[in-house]
Amino acid sequence: MPDDRPQLTPQATLARNERTMLLILAGIQFCHVLDFMIMMPLGPFLISALGISTDEFALLVASYSFSAAAAGLLIAPVVDRFERKRFLLAIFFAFAVATLLCALSPGFITLLLARGLAGVFGGMMGAMVHTIVADAIPFERRAKATGYVATAFSVSSIAGVPLSLLMADAMGWQAPFLFIAVLSSSLIWFGFKSLPEFHGHIKAREEGRAIRQMIAVAVEPNHMKAMLLTGLVIFGGFTVIPYITLYAIANVGIAGDQIPLIYFLGGAATFITARLIGALADRFGKIVLFRIVAIGACVPVLLVTNIGAVSLVSWLLITTLFFVLVSGRMVPLLAIVGAAVKPQQRGAFLSLNATVQSLAMGLASMVGGVFITQSPDGIISGYGWVGLVAAIFNVMAALWVGRVAIRD
Repeated sequence: MPDDRPQLTPQATLARNERTMLLILAGIQFCHVLDFMIMMPLGPFLISALGISTDEFALLVASYSFSAAAAGLLIAPVVDRFERKRFLLAIFFAFAVATLLCALSPGFITLLLARGLAGVFGGMMGAMVHTIVADAIPFERRAKATGYVATAFSVSSIAGVPLSLLMADAMGWQAPFLFIAVLSSSLIWFGFKSLPEFHGHIKAREEGRAIRQMIAVAVEPNHMKAMLLTGLVIFGGFTVIPYITLYAIANVGIAGDQIPLIYFLGGAATFITARLIGALADRFGKIVLFRIVAIGACVPVLLVTNIGAVSLVSWLLITTLFFVLVSGRMVPLLAIVGAAVKPQQRGAFLSLNATVQSLAMGLASMVGGVFITQSPDGIISGYGWVGLVAAIFNVMAALWVGRVAIRD
């Protein structure tokens, strides 16, 4: 019998395949983002269960970022020699194993080593996800696609962090890491079945020594401008982010069991606004939207770090605006940075850029810690200075972004 089902046009088939690809990439990014994000609200659980100090907990957080930075340097010379899909899934598998080792860690030292290993592969994953988006999606539609993948942060905040905290409360701090490892394993199968392969960059790449090629990519002036822009953006947010929970409880008066609301509402808002910002960036210009959002982010940054004791509703309004604008900067940023390089060098460049991003995260959290002190009664001081530093970096990023040339 003839098939009476409507046949999809080539354009419709392409759009469906593109949506499937972006959905899988968003799922992979969700695992990576949740694995990184969950460490900060897990602080009280880890400090109590492992008997560690706040300085040792800070080292657990920083180990992920610094390991990710080192990984970017290691893979940058060779990443463009591999097919994108298989390379991404291979490091995703290694990430799942490292996260499982976090769940099985019996003490501080083993957890520190496992977090460092997870950072190695997590940093690679983030770079590869955005490399594939840049390879697959034309520049004129890339910010919207980036916004779609960026909803991984939103879903992580809405569901991932609150669910992980509930699991940690019921089953112990190991449960969230076990959950991430299991979810990652299932996504590897979907990725293998559905993600397209990318070979064009291999054919286009000139032969030569890997280290020499990496250095050439790193020192190219436009690439250096794009990496500096990434560093400025990270310092414009991550000096503040690691200390929000601590400040909320100590100075604002938010109860510990109300902390998941911050992530839930912030994530729910960004789930809508990330894609909206992406669409607006494609329509009105990525540099214009980046400047608007980066300057706008100064308002919640200064409010979050200076507000003091307020009602729960007021605090949630401020932190939700913080989530929307601080994370919203990343949508046009990633589209701009991904287009600052020729396609055949994109994997190497974005790996180096991921190194800059991870290193900036670790340094920014340490810079924030330089200003912050905690009195014997638990009150946090110096957070206002941290907010001022972050606002200055946002303004600097808004001024600098116009120097990055689009090469795609």
